[in-house]
Amino acid sequence: MLSISVNNSQQTQQVNHELAWKVIETTFNPNELHHKETVFTLGNGYLGVRGSFEEGYIHDHSGTIINGVYDDVAIAAKEIVNCPNWLPLTIKIAGEAFRMDSGEILEYKRQLDMRLGILSRDIRWRSPSGHTVELHFERFVSLASQHYLAIRCEITSLDYQGEVEVIAGFEAQPHTLGIEHWQTLKAGGTDKIIWLHSKTLHSEIELSMAAKLVIENEADSFAREFECSCELTKQFQIKPGETVSLEKIVTVYTSRETSTPAEIALIDLVEAPSYSTLLATHIAAWERVWVDSDVIIEGDEQAQLSLRYNIFQILAATPRHDDKVSIPPKTLSGFEYRGHIFWDTEIFILPLLTFTQPTLARNLLNYRYHTLLGARRKAQSMGYKGAMFAWESATTGDEVTPQWVPDPNGKLVRIWCGDLEIHINADIAYAVWKYWQHTGDNQWMCDYGAEIILDTAIFWQSRVTWNEKRHKYDILNVIGPDENHEQVDNNAFTNVMVRWHLHTVGVLWEWLTTNYPEKALQLAVKLDIVPQRLDNFAFIADNIYLNHDQKTGLIEQFDGFYDLEQVNFDDYEPRTKSMQAVLGVEETQTTQILKQPDVLMLFYLLRDRFDLKTIAANWDYYTPRTDHVYGSSLGPAINAIIACDLNQPSVAYTHFMRAALVDLDNVRGNATQGIHAASAGGVWQAVVFGFAGIRITENGIIANPNLPSHWKQLKFRLKWRDHWYQVDLNANQGDDNNEIQIIPLSPTTPMSPSSQTSPSEASNSIAGIIFDLDGVITDTSEFHYLAWKKLADEQGIPFDREANEALRGVPRRESLMGILKGRPATEEQIQEMMERKNNYYVELMQTITPKDLLPGIADLLQQLQAAGIKIALGSSSKNARTVIERLGIADKFMAIADGYSVAKSKPAPDLFLFAAEKLGVSPDNCIVVEDATAGIEAGLAAGMKVVGLGPNERVGKAHVVLPSLESISWNYLQQCLVNYNQQIERIKINCQ
Repeated sequence: MLSISVNNSQQTQQVNHELAWKVIETTFNPNELHHKETVFTLGNGYLGVRGSFEEGYIHDHSGTIINGVYDDVAIAAKEIVNCPNWLPLTIKIAGEAFRMDSGEILEYKRQLDMRLGILSRDIRWRSPSGHTVELHFERFVSLASQHYLAIRCEITSLDYQGEVEVIAGFEAQPHTLGIEHWQTLKAGGTDKIIWLHSKTLHSEIELSMAAKLVIENEADSFAREFECSCELTKQFQIKPGETVSLEKIVTVYTSRETSTPAEIALIDLVEAPSYSTLLATHIAAWERVWVDSDVIIEGDEQAQLSLRYNIFQILAATPRHDDKVSIPPKTLSGFEYRGHIFWDTEIFILPLLTFTQPTLARNLLNYRYHTLLGARRKAQSMGYKGAMFAWESATTGDEVTPQWVPDPNGKLVRIWCGDLEIHINADIAYAVWKYWQHTGDNQWMCDYGAEIILDTAIFWQSRVTWNEKRHKYDILNVIGPDENHEQVDNNAFTNVMVRWHLHTVGVLWEWLTTNYPEKALQLAVKLDIVPQRLDNFAFIADNIYLNHDQKTGLIEQFDGFYDLEQVNFDDYEPRTKSMQAVLGVEETQTTQILKQPDVLMLFYLLRDRFDLKTIAANWDYYTPRTDHVYGSSLGPAINAIIACDLNQPSVAYTHFMRAALVDLDNVRGNATQGIHAASAGGVWQAVVFGFAGIRITENGIIANPNLPSHWKQLKFRLKWRDHWYQVDLNANQGDDNNEIQIIPLSPTTPMSPSSQTSPSEASNSIAGIIFDLDGVITDTSEFHYLAWKKLADEQGIPFDREANEALRGVPRRESLMGILKGRPATEEQIQEMMERKNNYYVELMQTITPKDLLPGIADLLQQLQAAGIKIALGSSSKNARTVIERLGIADKFMAIADGYSVAKSKPAPDLFLFAAEKLGVSPDNCIVVEDATAGIEAGLAAGMKVVGLGPNERVGKAHVVLPSLESISWNYLQQCLVNYNQQIERIKINCQ
């Protein structure tokens, strides 16, 4: 049983809120194994992991999918491969291995916490021999450090006393839909770690994994070492009532990121922080993402949870550190479509990211720029000019759509999409244009976007055909989004999008030549952009054929569509598959049955170019001809938006929920194959552009809401042209107002957190404060300056106080590199200079006394102690402990995190997370007090409240900015937090 709604019993508001973030399964059904593997997928953009069990299950479809790791395969050219499985973890009780298909399952619960990005499972299990234990599994793939994966298992004995054996390993050679892709180059281990080094058979991509197994109170346990084994085996004793915790931490790298993946994986594993620190940074990363991307629905628990699920799966699949990959149509959760990249990314997924995570949206568009050479090769091979983007692409952008595939009877069927589904060229240009419009990222448009739009436009010039009889341009022999009809002429969607594309070129070229004349000249030479070509673009755009009846408003989907046979769907009910599957491919092509309505899709993408009469007429005509339930998963979300435009919110809601539940409820019966990525992105668009009625105009963002009657509130935020806007609507708004102005947020003010904590609760929840040292507790910057100045003088390097300001909060090595400014130095010389500077600093530091405490700090520390607040020091300095001792305040600090505590310095969050762990306080219950930009960023990355001391240009990203701590009391700091949260609550749309 999968819970996608909140229990209706009397529960507190906090419980309801928590459940709105969790997908819960309370009964295990083996018949739904593969569906639930998809549902419980985790990801971080670098890789995705299907929700298989750690101990395995018979006929499971486990999957670890790393973005960009493709290998050659027959028919489909290349496919994304199933990478070695890092999950295997076997627990043996008295020699009997725990499995869900062995012994007796007495209690069971599995849940995906989307807010935290954690998958957990709780089982009460009785072994075949009658021993009863409780097992709690928890795992995550780090969003903060993408190469770290981790599992924690807690074993509690209820009635068993004896030995427990734990075996952790890898599955080295998994298959991908029955095809093998891996050879093992080397594998081995000790009693501490294991490793695996593999390579794909054809593309020769290397992959390395390393793992360690940490058991609580390991001194009381013992381990056996297996030579050249990919398993770690450890044993320990347990007794009734006792709980033992074990952790499996894994690192993974491929040769796509480094030339030495085996070495780097081992180094990272050895230097890995504790499980709790990795988890804290991971949680903090997810919470920061949700601040920008969450959508809050009040009054509809099922819609709230399913909407968040779809957003979660998009965010989990979006690459963060690699712009040479994109998002496959099944995300990183399944192997259908071989992991190839379609138009799904640009049209359905990109808007969510453009408006909430624009940096990630840019990464995805960069993928298309990097594959332009492949698009040019495709155009040339087919006799056309310019760039012709592949319908399905992989690494290089060359076409990888299979031309022939076998049907269920083994007969080869010709696949025409790679040859004829050319609307993708305009779709990508459209996505480039919209990204630029909404972000104002002029430099990116100059460097990347313009070339994409121009070169794909050149393709259209060579693809259109002049029809002398009607004096119009035809686009013949194509496939539109409605793939039920192949090899058609003048597909309305394709023709109108080409018209838009070619008209847009003129606007783009004028902007480019005015603002970036050198780039315009470069592209003019490279792409042969001359005035005659630009004139020809405009002429073609003005004369592309479209069968639009001005009297009725109807637009014919393609030439001859009206002559096809009409079909009554009711004659074929009940059914559990598409009409194409019922009738057959060839028979369906002779009918008006639509996989998705092309014409209606136009009304969304180019919604301001069609009047309401035209939209209504085509909605009434094409909607009953569409196979909504089993046709394309891309259609329902868009249909929901059009229904909202037509003031039909209840109809829109039906389409919306069909899309929102497509994976959670397995609406189409194919969720076993992976997440429906395009539908997931469309669900967000249906809420924002449909129910909220968001429109982007020349004057900014407006809303024309049309909420379902049972929705009490809809709240989300958007980033448009580098400014954040918060939208907060209720069901009564929009009745009398057609347009609602949206008030912008302050650039440094985030939207109120999704936790919905009250302002006073936000301040009262603080349990720990972490202080930086320099500039916060005392001012040792003068000592640092004098020490660096002495070193620089000895080296003959100019250095003054202005140069020293840039070193504020920067670790010693990076500071030295900044002073050297590229001057050659061996590692030995670097180490010697750092040591020399430190010696100078230590000498100067001997003069520090309690008189050197900055104003206000002594009183504040005393107040915090009296209030029971835990205090820590978080400084990159390796002399921090000595400094606070000389200042006479060492007794105020329960924990010290300094330059010796963590490997990664600020702006990485590790130092502050280490301090929080030492205090025993959750990061979201901590305040960081900092005066340096790097420290502010580190505190924010750790998910903590941040108080910045100093000028706004340096610390303006902090939640609270103060000139100093002079005269600042604990009560005043609490009030600052209250004011901060109340300010956020007040910044809403006034829709009255």
